[in-house]
Amino acid sequence: MVTTHEIATQQRAQELYAQADKNHLDYWASRSRTEVHWDTPFTEILDWSNPPFARWFADGTTNACYNAVDRHVAAGNGDRVALYFEGEPGDSQAVTYAELLDRVSQTANALEALGVTKGDRVAIYLPMLVEAVVSILACARIGAVHSVVFGGFSAEALRSRIDDAEAKVVITADGSYRRGKPNMLKPIVDDALANNGHTVEHVLVVQRNGEDINWVQGRDRWFHDVVDAQPTTHELVWHEAEHPLFILYTSGTTGTPKGILHTTGGYLTQVTATARDTFDLQPETDVFWCTADVGWVTGHSYIVYGPMSNGATQVIYEGTPDAPHRGRWWEIVEKYGVTILYTAPTAIRAAMKWGRDIADRYDLSSLRLLGSVGEAINPEAWYWYREVIGQNNGAGTVHEDGTVTPGPRQTDPVAIADTWWQTETGAHILTPLPALTAEQLKPGSAQRAVPGIAVDVVDEEGNTMQDTSQGFLVIREPWPAMARTIWGDNQRFVDTYWSRFDGMYFAGDGARFDEDGDIWLLGRVDDVMNVSGHRLSTTEIESALVAHPLVAEAAVVGAADETTGQAIYAFVILTEESDGVAPDEAEANLREHVASHIGPIAKPRRILITSDLPKTRSGKIMRRLLKDAAEGKTQADTTALATLADPAVMEEILNGMRG
Repeated sequence: MVTTHEIATQQRAQELYAQADKNHLDYWASRSRTEVHWDTPFTEILDWSNPPFARWFADGTTNACYNAVDRHVAAGNGDRVALYFEGEPGDSQAVTYAELLDRVSQTANALEALGVTKGDRVAIYLPMLVEAVVSILACARIGAVHSVVFGGFSAEALRSRIDDAEAKVVITADGSYRRGKPNMLKPIVDDALANNGHTVEHVLVVQRNGEDINWVQGRDRWFHDVVDAQPTTHELVWHEAEHPLFILYTSGTTGTPKGILHTTGGYLTQVTATARDTFDLQPETDVFWCTADVGWVTGHSYIVYGPMSNGATQVIYEGTPDAPHRGRWWEIVEKYGVTILYTAPTAIRAAMKWGRDIADRYDLSSLRLLGSVGEAINPEAWYWYREVIGQNNGAGTVHEDGTVTPGPRQTDPVAIADTWWQTETGAHILTPLPALTAEQLKPGSAQRAVPGIAVDVVDEEGNTMQDTSQGFLVIREPWPAMARTIWGDNQRFVDTYWSRFDGMYFAGDGARFDEDGDIWLLGRVDDVMNVSGHRLSTTEIESALVAHPLVAEAAVVGAADETTGQAIYAFVILTEESDGVAPDEAEANLREHVASHIGPIAKPRRILITSDLPKTRSGKIMRRLLKDAAEGKTQADTTALATLADPAVMEEILNGMRG
């Protein structure tokens, strides 16, 4: 049954698309004036006189922290909870917008007391704690450029990012909790700064797990000692729209991380608008939970800046989905009444592997919208996500033998926002806006560009594809949240993103139109394999494998082959239904299954049955490590291993490939 709210949001979506289609620049100017507080209103929308270096709303001034915190307190919403923090051990706290403003102000004062000024860089190497959000916002408040480094990176990786950004201060923690054990961070910072030549003057340490740590006198300070003594008021600084907001490092094809630079006004406009539109975000009533880490762009855009600029109430969680038990996420959804859940397909597939009876133990009836991010979601995971998580309308009954009788189920399907975007794009680029439109959702497709974005699928010559064949995903016009450059290397920015097709941003992904003009992502171009002259998508083969009842999760890579150019290798986690099936038999069945679904040319050379896949703590599969294993490398890259949730997985895979 269609509700009055759904009708209203569908009408609003149609109006947004109609407005954007008339004129993209006027559309973004209108959204910016509506969504963002400007101290000095802008009069210039876009300066594209020196492509690909864009300047959006350049003569306006604003402040990202004011938009995320101060304005909600000024509007009388200071008592609204901004953050529900849930620690892995079960400790929790609720922080209102008024309390958050006090803590951000104190941290901003502390940074200034340490000599941090506008334009200085601050490296933030923290787990998912309230202090991570506070530190990011404090930097934005004073105009310092934050560089958040994922807490799973090694000392070498951390040092390279500190050196490239020339960070003045590092904010870290003694450690955190990870699957019931202390996970140390401060020793990694010590190792990173062991050799001289760095620019770091101070290290602020959040006390979290209480483990013993080394201390460097004159450099190291307890976060609480410095921050808690500061006043709770701070005179913020208004910044030009193009003032740098943050640097976020992402992997490069050369192995050297790229410092993606985002600025303030345009980025804030698009993340605020898309957080509202994509999720139909209602800050007065919604509880939003993005399960990403702040060390990745999803955490920047859809934990810190987008939802908070809308005044949303959010959950942040320190731990993993399976600690202390596999129902941890669903327990948190039930506890806080989460209404919008935004997570990665890898996490969904892991939950599928564990079984629906775990989710059925919990009351998930608060959920009204689900989101997917990080990679294309296969249809099987999409349906499971919607039907098991989205339509769960009450806790089931757990019997003495451990079996579960599910609670009542919703009959109306919940919407899923399948989003595509990148660190470089800053904000959502493709999504069907499921909460706002009446379109028929297509499981596995992000479908269409958000209003105001000119996306296309082109051939080798940059011409729009006229059929449903695979092409290259590009963006034809500048957009507000686009990266401005690679920190310190403008030429690399041009070469990496703007040289493949004249005047177009090349995302690096393959895609195709379907018969309705909707877009289907086919994975990175690097992951499009050329087998005996046939171009094959790793995503397509992965989807075929996961469609088999024996398979819970799969990752496919192309390995160099002297005869065919590339050979297909698959790494597969089996479901519980596979008990009693020999690995050789499972591999043979799955090879024939792929051949029957796609064609004999797509049959994998080898399918390795494994207990897990190499994943970062944010859930991303490290396919580069799998490619190395497929190509016969006997040792995994140590820097890449440091980013994994479970480094031991790669030893199992390497041993399996040797066998």
